[in-house]
Amino acid sequence: MQCRKNMAQYLVFLYALIILLSQFIVEKAEITNIPCVSDESCPQVIKPLVIKCIDKFCEYFMEGEYEGP
Repeated sequence: MQCRKNMAQYLVFLYALIILLSQFIVEKAEITNIPCVSDESCPQVIKPLVIKCIDKFCEYFMEGEYEGP
């Protein structure tokens, strides 16, 4: 009986640890500011994303969302 109680406590600790650490992983997945000179100096992206050089930083947009010059 004691073994089952310890196992349950271990699983609760493991679940709490996964939930806590997943918050940091989500934060690291954010797109960073990439310096650029023109649209060509920005990295290539997969559609439906479009990348443009705005104020010397690469900005990501959904296709059809950007209404710039």
